[in-house]
Amino acid sequence: MLYIRASFLLLFLLLFMSCSKNDIKDSAIKEKSLDLQVLEAYNDGKDALEGGDVLYAAKKFNEAETLFPQSDWAPKSALMAAYAYYSQDYYYDAIAELQRFLKVYPKYKDTAYVHYLMGICYFEQIVDEKKDLQSIKEAKKKFVFVLKEYPNTEYAIDSEFKLSLVNDILASKEMYVGRYYFNKKKWVSAINRFRTVIDDYDTTIYTAEALHRLVEVHYTIGLIEEAEKYAQLLGYNYGSSEWYQNTYSLFDKNYKIKKKDRFKDIKKENKKILKKFKSLFE
Repeated sequence: MLYIRASFLLLFLLLFMSCSKNDIKDSAIKEKSLDLQVLEAYNDGKDALEGGDVLYAAKKFNEAETLFPQSDWAPKSALMAAYAYYSQDYYYDAIAELQRFLKVYPKYKDTAYVHYLMGICYFEQIVDEKKDLQSIKEAKKKFVFVLKEYPNTEYAIDSEFKLSLVNDILASKEMYVGRYYFNKKKWVSAINRFRTVIDDYDTTIYTAEALHRLVEVHYTIGLIEEAEKYAQLLGYNYGSSEWYQNTYSLFDKNYKIKKKDRFKDIKKENKKILKKFKSLFE
C-alpha cells in the first residue's frame, strides 16, 4: 500500500513538473513573440516615415505602443507617432499625441523634447500675427516652460531664440493695433498699445518705434512735457535710429530741411573723393 502511494506521489510530481516547464516555455515563447511583434511594427513605422507615408507610419507606431504598453518601446513609439504627424505639418494630430504622451508617460526621460516639440508645432502654425493669436500664446507658453524647467538642455537654447521671435510677433501686433487707433484719433487706446510694447516687449525690434509713437501721440494732443520725456528716453537708448530722427523733426520743423541739405553736401564730397580716386588710374 505504501509502495502504491509512493508511486502515485512520484507520478504526480513528475506530471506537475512537466506542466510547469511547458507553461514556462509557452510563456517565454509568447513573450519573445510579443517583443518581435512590437519591433516589427516599430520598424514598419520607421520605414513608412522615411518613405513619406506619415499616416501609415503613425498608425504602426501606435500599434507598437499598444502591443506591449509596459515595454521600453511603448513611449518611444508614442513619441515617434507624434513626430510622424509633425513631419508633414499635421500639427493638430501631433499636439494631440504629445498631450496624450505627457499624461501616459509623465516621467519619461525626454520630456523636455516633448514640450519643445509641442512649442514648435504651435510656432509653425503662425502665419499672420493678426489672426493666429492662440497659436502665438501657446508657443510662448511652451518655450517659457522649457527655459524654466530644462534650462541646461539643447532645447532651451532654441526655445530662447524662438521666444524672441514670438515676442517680436506679439509686439508687431500691438504696434499694428496702436497705429490703427492713432489714425482713428483714439489717443488713449493708442497710448496703451504702445506702452504695452515698452513694458512687455522692450527687447524687441519695435521698442524704438513704440517710443517714437508715444512722443507723436503726446505731442499731437498737446502734452509736450510728456512727449519730451519719451523723446529723451528714445534719444538715450536709440539715438542713432531713424525713429529718433523722426522724433527730433517733431520738435524742430527745420530739421528735415537741414537733413536734406546735409546729405546734399555729403554727396558732393563723395563725388570729389571718387574723382580723385579715379584720377589715380588715368
